[in-house]
Amino acid sequence: MERERPLRILMVLESDFTHRGGGGAESQVRTLARHLIGRGQPVAIVTPLFAFGPQVRAERSSGIPVGRLRYPRVPVLGAGVMCLRLAAFLLGRGRRYDAWHVHIAHHMGAVTCLVGALVGKPVVVKVSGWWELEKGVMAKDRGLLDALAHRLLKRGAAFQAISTRIAAELVRQGFPAERIIVLPNAVDTSRFSARRAGRAPGAPFTAVFVGRLVPEKGLGTLLAAWARAFEGRKDARLRLVGEGRLEAELRAQARALGIAEEVEFLGHHGKVEEILATADVGVLPSNIEGLSNTLLEFMASGLPTIATRVSGSEDFVVTGRNGWLFDPGDVDALAAHLGAAATLPAAALDELGRRARADVEQASALEHVTGRLLELYRGTPPHVLAKAS
Repeated sequence: MERERPLRILMVLESDFTHRGGGGAESQVRTLARHLIGRGQPVAIVTPLFAFGPQVRAERSSGIPVGRLRYPRVPVLGAGVMCLRLAAFLLGRGRRYDAWHVHIAHHMGAVTCLVGALVGKPVVVKVSGWWELEKGVMAKDRGLLDALAHRLLKRGAAFQAISTRIAAELVRQGFPAERIIVLPNAVDTSRFSARRAGRAPGAPFTAVFVGRLVPEKGLGTLLAAWARAFEGRKDARLRLVGEGRLEAELRAQARALGIAEEVEFLGHHGKVEEILATADVGVLPSNIEGLSNTLLEFMASGLPTIATRVSGSEDFVVTGRNGWLFDPGDVDALAAHLGAAATLPAAALDELGRRARADVEQASALEHVTGRLLELYRGTPPHVLAKAS
């Protein structure tokens, strides 16, 4: 049987891409690109050259070729020039790639879909988060230009919805259902595989949060619930991994609640898998998500996860099977789940963790997700892939 030739893939990212940092979209682009390159599939990334990012038009970042397009720093005019330069790039150098993968469904994605339709390139559009649906071209109060971009996005060959809730919203907004596939973010399960087996006698119960310290992550709810669940106890520890503008406010809240000694602010950590390997549960109290990469990393680490009932999390976390779900902002429910997790026998907690890892391996392992993406890049219709699942 003849082996299929490697594909050349262009990833279009309307965000900055650097060696360190970035949000979920940037993290996923890095994870997917590095893995695909490792599988012999050439990948390159095109992004704008932002004023706050690296002032380099072409480089290798994390081993991935990155091209950045210049544009004037003028409102409206700058966006127009950016779109024109992207179109010119796609019509020229972009043609050498077999497929184009849009990672934020916004203006650059709309241009990519238009040019792809004109030149016959398959364009996979990933719709990944609350920003696109609440603030971007898919928001309810979109203006004329955003409405045009919304219409152009529908020319994509396939739409990758990373949660069932996002897929339903795309259908509601008129995207063709037969071109929508629910395909979650990918996680490198081999990286998150060193969790300890059971808590050592006398060791504190340890919960961990990983993410930006920003309002949408619901960390005020977490601290309030922690104080309620472990009032007067010194055998529990909460570790917050990440940076953000709310750090000072959260530290003050912890002091006011009398839990400052139990809460550790670890800042950015380059090897988060080492932190997860020492935890008992992961906590994700977000008010809104698309599908959290942190959730997948918790589960891949064999951590039972306490998460809010939001997009993405509700697809993976099943109360009593691999963790606990609660409604955003519900301090009482979160406190009850924390207390329940802390009192579970080690064997029961480990069993929840084993199920969490098995569930994420089945749905979101890197090999599985990239395999499905390669089929989309080769032109397999999403509804055909869905039937084959």
